[in-house]
Amino acid sequence: MPKMKTNCSAKKRFKKTASGLFKREKAYKSHILTKKSRKTKRNLRQSTTVHSADVKRVKGMLAQA
Repeated sequence: MPKMKTNCSAKKRFKKTASGLFKREKAYKSHILTKKSRKTKRNLRQSTTVHSADVKRVKGMLAQA
């Protein structure tokens, strides 16, 4: 059986932390920023972790067991 290939788009979007969680950036920060409040834009800068329901899918895309 051949090796699983890493999904290149996932490779750019997710990083694994030391504790084994996956870090991701938040969405809705690229355009149409004039109608968003200063507080909203500031909060969108912070990175967050992938939800526990999606961790299995992210691991599969990154070809990790």
